Amino acid sequence: MRSLLAALLCLSAAPACAGGFALRDLTAVADEAGAALGRGYAARAAPERLTLMCTTCDGAPMVDLLLGRQADGTEERVRAGRTSMAQLESLCRARSPDCRLSALSVAPAVGWVTSYSIGSSAGATAVVLRDSDLLTIRALAGSREVAARQVEILARKVAPRIVGR
Repeated sequence: MRSLLAALLCLSAAPACAGGFALRDLTAVADEAGAALGRGYAARAAPERLTLMCTTCDGAPMVDLLLGRQADGTEERVRAGRTSMAQLESLCRARSPDCRLSALSVAPAVGWVTSYSIGSSAGATAVVLRDSDLLTIRALAGSREVAARQVEILARKVAPRIVGR
């Protein structure tokens, strides 16, 4: 009887863990993220935030990976096609006329990447959503190209591990 009760408890808990990101602790990807970006990066890792910076690299990039939640319906609207990438880019351009946005392939999650100027510097941000879990990858650097490259590398090499299948 105890075995049956234990099995039922395990089975009933499984659906609660099925949604969202597969990885919820960024310390587990700190080494992988640093290696993906290359030599010279110093990292500071916590479960919900990973910061990488390289003061000797071209553009002196600083990159943050942040885990959080976003349950405002954006993910559902993007998945259903009620909010398009063009509409998201329009919102971004309303804040910064030189903002550029493109879709990010992170299935089964949804996501996009923006790049923009910040005074004499630049930034790029990837937003990845799965079951209201939010991964933000944000880079600040001396140029748009450097910032975008850092985000693209981490979105390609680290985000899939966080998102899961």
